[in-house]
Amino acid sequence: MNLPNRLTIFRIVLIPVIILVYLFPYSVFGIEPAVLQIGGISLSVINIIALIIYVTAAVTDALDGHIARSRNMITTFGKFADPIADKLLTTAMFLLFVSRGIIPVVPVIIMIARDTVVDGCRMMAASNGKVVAAGMMGKIKTVLQMVTVALVLLNNLPFEMWNLPVAEIMLWFAALVSFASGVQYFNQMKEDILESK
Repeated sequence: MNLPNRLTIFRIVLIPVIILVYLFPYSVFGIEPAVLQIGGISLSVINIIALIIYVTAAVTDALDGHIARSRNMITTFGKFADPIADKLLTTAMFLLFVSRGIIPVVPVIIMIARDTVVDGCRMMAASNGKVVAAGMMGKIKTVLQMVTVALVLLNNLPFEMWNLPVAEIMLWFAALVSFASGVQYFNQMKEDILESK
């Protein structure tokens, strides 16, 4: 197994780790996580640890793709596992936030529905021998999602100090771009989807 694929697997392994860190019942074991005060805004050490793990995973995402392309190490496994790792990571984080009531569920449903529809469309195209590459809008969607997750983990710092709901705006913007990219993918593949055989 080559280095890019190992980085992808490492990113997948980090997902249950970050979930455990975020949801661990610290109080049951008498653990009181420290809380920092930054500009009057509370930020748990748990969030900081989760952010470090998340950023590490995000960096491996950029790194494995760069290495695979620059060293001609693109594999079938990489094409399959890399986008799945990205979606698992961001979806897991958004669901964690929803479970804690930190973000609304509607934009998360939009993003999950988009990913489900796009994956279904890709499977149909693949059955006809076509490969649909990730479009620019899809890549922008991924970046927006990653930035949104980081801002939520930071409790919207530093923008919260000026009462600017940037994290929430980014969440809805990511959902909007996600929906738009889903429409774009559908239009690319509608001949395969709507064919009557």
